[in-house]
Amino acid sequence: MKRSLHAVLADGVVGGLLAGLVVALWFLVVDFVAGQPFHTPAVLAGALAGQDVVAPTFRLVAAYSLIHFGVFALLGVAMAAALTALGAPPRLLLGVVFGLVAQELVFYAGLSLSGASRVAVVPWPHVVAANVLSGFVLMAYLHRAARDQHPLGLAALKGHRLLAQGLVTGLIGAGTVALWFFALDVAAGRPLRTPAALGAALMFGASNVAAVQVNVGIVIAYTVVHVTAFAVAGIVFVAIAEQLERTPGLVLLVAMAMIVLEAVVVSAMALGAQWVLGALGVWEVVAANVLAVGAMGWYVWATHPLLQRRLREQVQVQV
Repeated sequence: MKRSLHAVLADGVVGGLLAGLVVALWFLVVDFVAGQPFHTPAVLAGALAGQDVVAPTFRLVAAYSLIHFGVFALLGVAMAAALTALGAPPRLLLGVVFGLVAQELVFYAGLSLSGASRVAVVPWPHVVAANVLSGFVLMAYLHRAARDQHPLGLAALKGHRLLAQGLVTGLIGAGTVALWFFALDVAAGRPLRTPAALGAALMFGASNVAAVQVNVGIVIAYTVVHVTAFAVAGIVFVAIAEQLERTPGLVLLVAMAMIVLEAVVVSAMALGAQWVLGALGVWEVVAANVLAVGAMGWYVWATHPLLQRRLREQVQVQV
């Protein structure tokens, strides 16, 4: 049944406001964890006004909140209208697109127009995480408002075997790395020191060991980023395995790609936060990644009997 324009507008506004609330709550928690309540909206308000803000005030926070929720209401209406025009049902994947494309574009366009440095104002991992989460919330609301009978979320993965297996594979890799560094931290008498250091460096801009404070907020924030990254890697991992089932001759190319990936991970950490790499030790990072790839590889191997048979046949032919 075709929905009325009024219903589309109303659903878009409400969904956009909910998405904006998610982003606001995310940064509210981040600011409280950092010991700077309402720092982000105040700084963003100052950036848009071309001013350097030292301390948040009610006027700044309120002004930015009005702009924030107004923009999200417009984005929600735009997404609801686009889905209606295209006849496409709300899906979580579209929420990712909404968060990483529409919201990111509007956010950084606003900062660029104001002349502010986007990295200096808000660390990008927070922006990405908050925007993707808000995209999920928007899609969930639009899905419910449209009374769509198709499953949304984890239930929808039943019809997407690649995504389901990829997520499980990624969780195995993420768990392996987390357990490895947890064991090292406990052995050194510094439980949760590694996720706190990585979270402080990548999400709060810490530049030395002295700036690291182990607390639940930082650990949880980094864990979300950690699991998300491995979930994406797991999907890619499974996709490569299924490609190998069709073309076993690519196994050498895949092995080389894994080696390059390992080098890229270590190099990226070295460039982005050299002190973290020094604190952890290069070989500890390499060992963690090797263990993760091994655990993920074992799961993919165990769940792809056709891959086992094809690779065995390939080995026999070469011998």
